[in-house]
Amino acid sequence: METSVEALEEGKVRLHVAVPAAEFERAVDAAFRKLARSVRIPGFRPGKAPRRLLEARLGSEAGRDQALRDALPDYYAEAVTAEQLDTIAPPEIDLTAGEDDGDVEFDAVVQVRPVVTVDGYDSLRVRIDDPAVTDDAVEAQVDALRERFADLEDSTAPLADGHYALIDVTGTQGDERIDGLSVDDFLCEVGSDVLVPELDAELRGRGPGDILAFDAVLPERFGDRAGETVSFRVLVKETKRKVLPEATDEWVSEVSEFDTLEAFRAETRRRMEVMALIQAQVARRDAVLAELAGLVELDPPGVLVDEEMQRRIHDLGHQLEARGATIAQYLAATGADEESFVATIRETAVRAVRTDLALRAIVAQEGIEVADDELAAEIERLAQRMGQKPAAVRRDLERRGAVEAVRSDMARAKALEHVVDRSEAVDEEGNVLDLTLPADLGAPPAGDAGGPGAEGSEALPPAAAGAGDGDEENEENEE
Repeated sequence: METSVEALEEGKVRLHVAVPAAEFERAVDAAFRKLARSVRIPGFRPGKAPRRLLEARLGSEAGRDQALRDALPDYYAEAVTAEQLDTIAPPEIDLTAGEDDGDVEFDAVVQVRPVVTVDGYDSLRVRIDDPAVTDDAVEAQVDALRERFADLEDSTAPLADGHYALIDVTGTQGDERIDGLSVDDFLCEVGSDVLVPELDAELRGRGPGDILAFDAVLPERFGDRAGETVSFRVLVKETKRKVLPEATDEWVSEVSEFDTLEAFRAETRRRMEVMALIQAQVARRDAVLAELAGLVELDPPGVLVDEEMQRRIHDLGHQLEARGATIAQYLAATGADEESFVATIRETAVRAVRTDLALRAIVAQEGIEVADDELAAEIERLAQRMGQKPAAVRRDLERRGAVEAVRSDMARAKALEHVVDRSEAVDEEGNVLDLTLPADLGAPPAGDAGGPGAEGSEALPPAAAGAGDGDEENEENEE
């Protein structure tokens, strides 16, 4: 088989394929064997009739027509591989010779992925938030722990936000009591908007023995009853306030594995610093991806943008379906109209395609390769995640012609790692940030047997690894 390629406009090429008559004759033989399975000839079982009898019954042109339908896609795929074309759309095939006999020739006009060149990717400077952990942030965690062990005490002070009221609530429409909106001995935190906003407004400044009566329109969270007007009658039975324990060494030793408050603060700061660094690394990667997209000035082909849009909409629909919702319900809940939703999806899809083109360009410009042992390790990782044997996963990838796609994904991941490692992260004032994770990531400080964050610390190393895995599809999805 002979092939040649001619570049056309708008990112398309004309692939010419010539198949010698002797080679095509094999396809004709295969076509007659296929036809034999559907034609009954006396004295022969289905599929066993010889070609000469089939030609006599159906005509020689029947086998050739079938061969052209069956073999041309295979010849086209073989030619694409031979010419190393990165096609991104179905071809338009035009048979130019061999319809009746002789050599078979055809042209395939097909769109290919554009090849771009990018500059400046080795010295990107991206701005992110400073991951430094402040004393106030640490104290907020101490206060959060105090909140967990707070007590409620009777109070005579007028109710205010953050106080609690033990109430009986009755909701009615006309003379009919609504069971779902009526409850006795309900402990309500003032300001929590647990029922309707009017309840919080009525409770403020009240005390035990007060009776409240008001009307309210049910908000959207009430589903089918949303928008209905309900009359409420509320009896305030008791009022309480939250009392937080004093942050002392004795208290900490009772509620945690630490002997002192300072030890608890130190471990809390350490864990917060690690998480802040991981989040900063993710932020740097996202910022780098945005910069890479900006390095590609080419308007990406519509077919790639449309394909990316469909993938994103499908993924969103799948996620919503798992939550028992639909895209229509999502739009209604977020207040977005279909036009703005599609425009947003298209904008992120265009950016994702530009980023992908930039990464492919870096792979080529840096000569980045993925060795066979690296590919094997990735297939093994995929197999573990899927609960299958690596050999079975490889066979499936080979059957679908997806092995090189996996290799290409890995190469782009390497390209992203190359760029991120050489990028400089700065804060809003331009100061360079050190985002290096501590060498003892996940290990408790010396002298500590663990702590309230021990379980969370054990989960940190995988998160750190995930922050640098370089999967461009995943980081675009985070948007």
